[in-house]
Amino acid sequence: MIDVDGVIVHGPPGGWAANLEADLGVSRATLDAHFFRPHWRDVVLGRAALRDRLAPMLAEHAPAVSADALIAYWFAKDAILDMAVLDDLATARSQGWAMRLATIQEHERAAWLWNDLGLKDRFDAIDYAADIGATKSEPAFYRAVEARTGRPAEGHLLIDDTAANIQAARAAGWKAELWDGQRPMSELISAHDIRFR
Repeated sequence: MIDVDGVIVHGPPGGWAANLEADLGVSRATLDAHFFRPHWRDVVLGRAALRDRLAPMLAEHAPAVSADALIAYWFAKDAILDMAVLDDLATARSQGWAMRLATIQEHERAAWLWNDLGLKDRFDAIDYAADIGATKSEPAFYRAVEARTGRPAEGHLLIDDTAANIQAARAAGWKAELWDGQRPMSELISAHDIRFR
């Protein structure tokens, strides 16, 4: 189980919204105050659609920007693939490791990452927050993935760049490694004997 953002996908320096105001005329502060803080949890847990919450907010606070335009900008900017990591994972996959993505995404970006960015060609499945209804800090995420794989908790390895997710995975009985980019991905994976296909 491999995290997406911060592990295999990165944004530009300063994040995807670093030049948002200059490029589209809406500030990150406006997005944070009127979209992310009040609406993001509902969106990322699949209780509300991204466009259903984003479009009215933009109509009120940035009427010159459409939801389509902002979403396209966001997804395209936050899409730099770490090819060295992906190549390392491809090698492990060729040696019999089942590779799944474990990520905190809403439905649209999850589909975009999987289909448009082509991660479906490199991984066996994607498990994400909006589809499951829980984040990786919650035990329900791990139980749902176990139900999908049919494997016991100890038969899963999570590699993630967020310490809280590592702690939650271990508390759920999973093996977990914190990704900091200092060790090769293959080294983190090969430290665990849980290869499955």
